[in-house]
Amino acid sequence: MSLFRPNVDRLAAYVPGEQPQEPGWVKLNTNENPYPPSPLVVEAIERMARARLNVYPDPVGKSFRKAAAELFGLDADWILPANGSDESLTLLVRAFADPTNLIAYPYPSYILYETLAEIQGTRFARLRLNADWSWNLAQNKPLIQQAKLLFVPNPNSPSGNRWSDETILSLVPPNGVLVLDEAYGDFADEPHAMQLLHSEKGSQMVVTRTLSKSYSLAGLRFGFAVAHPDLIRGMRKVKDSYNCDAISLAAAEAAIRDQAWMLENRRKIIATRTRLTQELRGLGFDVVDSQANFVWATRSAKDHQSLYEQLKQRKILVRYMKFSDETQGILDGLRVTVGTDAEVDTFLAAMREIA
Repeated sequence: MSLFRPNVDRLAAYVPGEQPQEPGWVKLNTNENPYPPSPLVVEAIERMARARLNVYPDPVGKSFRKAAAELFGLDADWILPANGSDESLTLLVRAFADPTNLIAYPYPSYILYETLAEIQGTRFARLRLNADWSWNLAQNKPLIQQAKLLFVPNPNSPSGNRWSDETILSLVPPNGVLVLDEAYGDFADEPHAMQLLHSEKGSQMVVTRTLSKSYSLAGLRFGFAVAHPDLIRGMRKVKDSYNCDAISLAAAEAAIRDQAWMLENRRKIIATRTRLTQELRGLGFDVVDSQANFVWATRSAKDHQSLYEQLKQRKILVRYMKFSDETQGILDGLRVTVGTDAEVDTFLAAMREIA
């Protein structure tokens, strides 16, 4: 007899991308930033390590909230720090959804949304996107109207496309919360949608952000949610007492205050993304116009898994992803993180050999 809850026994746990620990890999599989974080981050970590590790951290992260609020032109009570944006997503499920509710999300996209629903014992629905990654609003409207939580990653993963503000506003559930997951937002032409929080439907919206991607802090684990203070107060009730440690709070504040450093790395990544897209198209791949720090590449030969395996033999990691749907069958492809120019050159040289 199992001692676990039935939904935990049934759960297929989320599987993150491979993280080899030995050196020598060209790692283009988990959308990390190939450039180091701001030197101010390192200084902040060193100061905190010397001075404050014997006491508990600020449980509400006042100093970070002030910095983030200044960046987005908000008051600090609109900000809730978290242990990575994944914790923000967990808090949202914990705060808003019970087994009688429905959690919905576009498909294909970030499968963790589904995993969180299963952990909570909540119903979930996949809202199937069109082949060009647009929304089929007529088909999905009944489920959108039922949703208590609708997760929308914008830009989306694995495709990298970004939906317009008009489309986003049309997705707000009438009796629920739209979660706009902007993990890759800083790489888009329109880097965030905070203005939507002040729209007529803004009181039913939460924007989640992470410092893992654009701020080069994937190893630190820090994110934050932005929403109307009424929603933030409710989410704060269900978080751990000290969900963000003192080092991550200090580092995150330093990172977000050094916009010049982040924006220069963003500029380099976008330039490399453009070149990577053009080169892959030249090799016969269909590549979505990406607004993120990765590209989604497919081709008619449908040999994506074989390509992934041949690249791995050369110690080059990309993400092979496969999505299945009862009505539209299987969609698979390669999601390739935008690395440094040297890493992308190594990847492209291998692709010219095997593709």
